[in-house]
Amino acid sequence: MKEKELVSKRYRKRSQLGDIFHRLRKNKGSMFGLCIIILLLVILILSFFIDYNAVTATDLANRYQGPSLKHPFGTDDMGRDMFLRTLYGTRYSLSIGFGATLLAAIVGVIIGSVSGYYGGLVDDLIMRLTDIISSIPAMLLGMVIVSILGGSVVNLIFAVGICSIQYYIRITRASILAIRGQEYVEAAKVIGMSDLRIIFTQILPNAFSPVIVTFSATIGIAILVSASLSFIGLGVAVPMPEWGALVSSGRNALRTAPFVSTFPGLFIMITVLAFNVLGDGLRDALDPKLKR
Repeated sequence: MKEKELVSKRYRKRSQLGDIFHRLRKNKGSMFGLCIIILLLVILILSFFIDYNAVTATDLANRYQGPSLKHPFGTDDMGRDMFLRTLYGTRYSLSIGFGATLLAAIVGVIIGSVSGYYGGLVDDLIMRLTDIISSIPAMLLGMVIVSILGGSVVNLIFAVGICSIQYYIRITRASILAIRGQEYVEAAKVIGMSDLRIIFTQILPNAFSPVIVTFSATIGIAILVSASLSFIGLGVAVPMPEWGALVSSGRNALRTAPFVSTFPGLFIMITVLAFNVLGDGLRDALDPKLKR
């Protein structure tokens, strides 16, 4: 009886979500990336318990102190603790990354759905506008938008989000073009369902896998672009300790105090890497051709 239960447990049918996680779990790189992301989210939550005054408090007598037990990441040019500032900066960098990517996903999926479903002149106009956006480098477009709107977290989310919309328009359009001719879509039209209802209840749920993969991949891009804008002084305003701004604060002392820029830079690198490897794993886990 026990052997029967073990066999039944081993070969029982998993849910779709369970099947995806089962395949994702086999990818060690993706699990590493997922663990890093979970750790970063924990740091983000803990950052709300860090006193802002402790993060911005200056101590000129201890400026450019090397890493120690008291200051694990050293201190900057104003004697501020880089460990606290880097941890506190997680809330800004991740919030901008998630916020910008979510904005791009919502707008891009809606526009891409309309483009792919209706086709014709609507599709041509949308794709030509997308080509124009694609022809402008993300950094340059972000610089223009932030320069016009001003540097703040909300404006940075908007600027970085606009730079990423093109990816979602293209991936959503391609997915819907492959699905809109299916029999269940034609059946929905026959029974009188509206175009909007067909798109959001019949087509999008079956075209969402590439969007999920794109979402995880573009979060890393969004964090990198926002950090780059902050590095050149067009991002989050000082003294808010965003990672790009922290790297920028140490660029004048790279020879004498390289740790000021090194630790925030490592956080950026590891975060982008984690989202990229997770995206690769999700791509494989959501690919029906790789099911076994």
